[in-house]
Amino acid sequence: MRSMSALPEHGIPAERVLEELRAMRGADLPTHGGRLFAYVYDPGLPGLDELAAAAHALSAHVNGLDPTAFPSLLAMENDLVGAAVQVLGGDEHTVGSVTGGGTESLILAVKAARDAHPEIAAPRLVMPVTAHAALAKAAAYLRIALDTIPVDPHTLRVDPAAVAAAITPDTVLVACSAPSYAHGLIDPVEPIAAAAAAAGVRCHVDACFGGWTLPYLRRLGEPIPPFDLSVPGVTSISVDLHKYAYTPKGVSVLLHRTEALRAPQYFGYADWPGYTMVNPVISSTRSGGPIAAAWATLRHIGDDGYLALAERTRDATRAIAGAVEKIEDLAVVPRESTVVAFMSTGVDLFVLADELAARGWHTQPQFRHGEIPPSMHLTVTAAVAPRVAEFEADLAEAVAAARAHGPVQLPDGILDLLASAGVDQLAGALGLGSGGALPERMAVVNTLLNVVDPAVRERLLVAFLSLLQRPSPRP
Repeated sequence: MRSMSALPEHGIPAERVLEELRAMRGADLPTHGGRLFAYVYDPGLPGLDELAAAAHALSAHVNGLDPTAFPSLLAMENDLVGAAVQVLGGDEHTVGSVTGGGTESLILAVKAARDAHPEIAAPRLVMPVTAHAALAKAAAYLRIALDTIPVDPHTLRVDPAAVAAAITPDTVLVACSAPSYAHGLIDPVEPIAAAAAAAGVRCHVDACFGGWTLPYLRRLGEPIPPFDLSVPGVTSISVDLHKYAYTPKGVSVLLHRTEALRAPQYFGYADWPGYTMVNPVISSTRSGGPIAAAWATLRHIGDDGYLALAERTRDATRAIAGAVEKIEDLAVVPRESTVVAFMSTGVDLFVLADELAARGWHTQPQFRHGEIPPSMHLTVTAAVAPRVAEFEADLAEAVAAARAHGPVQLPDGILDLLASAGVDQLAGALGLGSGGALPERMAVVNTLLNVVDPAVRERLLVAFLSLLQRPSPRP
């Protein structure tokens, strides 16, 4: 789809601009209706979008740069932090910050750990290989060496003893997940945090994905192991409100056990003629819109509402997992959260993803990693609950179609092109159109990405993204 000039010679009437925007949005995946198993979180609550939009509009032009100028934003941020403290086992000493998303929360957790030890010249971060890639991004941005600990390829779990053995005098942070994004499994937080504490090292729990729903699942009787600030040795934890708190993008909360632990997170600079810059997070100017929308969403849903949403989501997750388990050759990863992840030895998962997409279901295929085979990831939200019977029927049809199609065969010579061809030629060989337009079926592309090493995969995807992110020529 070609975009239009954002700067026409003459201004365009407001209603026409909105019509154009609606037309552009028509090409997007559906954000509501329970058919998209990644990227967005839909509670299926009537009126919630309208409330969030109205709250966003009320504070869209408020600037979080200076809380003394806009005390309403400071009050809302403190309220959101307080809610996260309540949900995630904090106490009267717990402090926190509202960030623009999980990646920012993780970068700040790593920064605080690094800057707390200026005497360490070559700081290191220890984490299971299943930890979110945003932690690797934080390490890359902050020039911290990354020590990833393998997991058992069958159980997908990390050995806490292996994590403990990886801690060195240069380690500034140990990180773990509750749950891991790819498979929805909760790391053994208690022994990992204990090992970090014994070494005098901080321990961060990345609960960005599931931190808002795991405590409610526990209240519903699910066997959720300890993972939050109630665990000795856990020094910080992050949770995204734009996931299972169902707020608009992008709002996350980073909590620290004490003010002293948070202090290195701040940035201050006064050695210039302008205003003294003091920032708790990465951004300086921040719109109050997302924060106000999140505040309004939490106030509207309430604790009892989140418990009901968690129950609906749990039931939907069980049902989706049950539908997958009925299919021969599909193996579901043990369910510990709101993720259904499964593998297969008899069905090409990349073809299956295409077949499901053709039936209106949008999933997230995941590539192999070492001995860990490729898998399919389904993030289940409350909006999925009314769709379970539809999904079960369509899944059976999609699997039958994928079996009939058979495994993907890569085009002849495509692997040789990796070393010799430019990205434009390679894109053409894979069916990518001009300007990086994606083909209707992605199985061939995904199969190629699955067989190459991670470093090659990174290079290819960076090149493809660069191909996509180019402005259209002016007419």
